[in-house]
Amino acid sequence: MRELTQGRFEELRDLIAPVDPEDSMSEAARKALLKDLIKMLEREEGSRSGEDIEDVHQMRVATRRMRSVFQLLGGYFKAKPVEQYQLRLRKVARALGKVRDLDVMIDNLTRFQETLSSEDQTALSKPIAILSDRRDSERKKLVSTLEKKSYQHFIVDFSRFVSTTGAGARALSKTAGAPTEVRHILPVAIYEHMASVRAYDRALKDADDETLHLLRIEFKRLRYLLSIFEEVLGKAGKDFAEELKLMSDHLGNLQDAVVAQAQLRDLLPGLDDSEKAVLELYIGTLASEHTNLRATFPDVWKRFNTRAVQRQLGSAVSGL
Repeated sequence: MRELTQGRFEELRDLIAPVDPEDSMSEAARKALLKDLIKMLEREEGSRSGEDIEDVHQMRVATRRMRSVFQLLGGYFKAKPVEQYQLRLRKVARALGKVRDLDVMIDNLTRFQETLSSEDQTALSKPIAILSDRRDSERKKLVSTLEKKSYQHFIVDFSRFVSTTGAGARALSKTAGAPTEVRHILPVAIYEHMASVRAYDRALKDADDETLHLLRIEFKRLRYLLSIFEEVLGKAGKDFAEELKLMSDHLGNLQDAVVAQAQLRDLLPGLDDSEKAVLELYIGTLASEHTNLRATFPDVWKRFNTRAVQRQLGSAVSGL
């Protein structure tokens, strides 16, 4: 936010408005982008300093949401600006992601360390120190990314884009009866993504971790789509979004356990026997968590597909 004056930043906040059923899809997307850009900028200084790991987390979430808006609704804009903004957001998201992954790993290891004997706590100090050094290195790269003039120019240009009605939008069809508004288009878009989720049903019986990861991505896309339009989907939409969150969190925790095990095993060759033993103990807890998450997933999936949960989505869409 260094090149974006405080006055201009406040002007952006003043422009926040709810999505309306009669908005065009491009203007609904713009409203969502504006809110998430503000959230990203609010967390920038904290992400630089690292004083609170939640800042990197929330800044990363905001960049992910903006990228998802373009992935879901980018077709309602001209290609060139969308491609440029996606490229810049991707670079920022990657830099944030590397810091965030290490934040989570260090935080979880530290919590585990607190449950150990003093001797084992000492043995786990070296792996934590190695990860902390890596995080420091990745944070320097993140700060360097945020200091670049290309990033500063992007923020100014993107701020103008999200605050200017019609900027970069494709022309709306003037054909009589052509669907152009949120209330016309959103129901079909939601059910298309819902179809992509439920199509996994036949593949889940013997699904490997990669398949479950792909299902997680489909859930996240559907969840992000609903979050863009939460104002027009009402309470039923909010209730259904909570069900999506449960699914995303379950699959996300499973994927995190898979990734963390692989990354922590890479540390083992550089440790002595006592350090290896304690780190392997922690890796074992991750393996147990992974096994439990896989074992309980069928019940979570079954709940999501119940009529009661699916009616929530139907109620939300029918309100449009």
